[in-house]
Amino acid sequence: MLQSRSRKLAWKGKPIVLVGLMGVGKSTVGKRLATRLRLPFVDADTEIETAAGMSISDIFDRFGEPYFRDGERRVIARLVDGTPKVIATGGGAFVNDDTRALILESALAIWLDADVEVLVDRVARRDTRPLLRDQNPRAVLESLAEARNPLYAQAHIRVPSHHAPHETTVNAILEALDQ
Repeated sequence: MLQSRSRKLAWKGKPIVLVGLMGVGKSTVGKRLATRLRLPFVDADTEIETAAGMSISDIFDRFGEPYFRDGERRVIARLVDGTPKVIATGGGAFVNDDTRALILESALAIWLDADVEVLVDRVARRDTRPLLRDQNPRAVLESLAEARNPLYAQAHIRVPSHHAPHETTVNAILEALDQ
């Protein structure tokens, strides 16, 4: 079930940053969590698009993933300013060493973890994910999970995300925060 580095992890009002693979529900869960905590919600991908004046897909197409990751790191650095809020990140944000170190130091990182089967079902609903374009979603997600899960495991808290209402995940996070 729920795992955290310290069983009674008391949330101290830092920004809460949701990390995990695409399709795990970071934005949907993040919005609901923010509402329950009476905090602002920020989607890092939306902030990146606003800063760049173009979609993430367009950034990937025109400039490539390294350029995108650098801009993502700068936006997240601005967002984890010590002000309490809930932040949903893109699936690859926590993979970047500098971004991960920044989040771990300046925020409370929560890994939303789901089986690849759950993720495949969820990502099939939208075709806006650059890493899945013209690819087999299951193969891509299996490869990403193998590479990224050991990095996501460095988050302060791990919460499983299943085929269940998002409120189930929100409640698990609140329990971990001791709310």
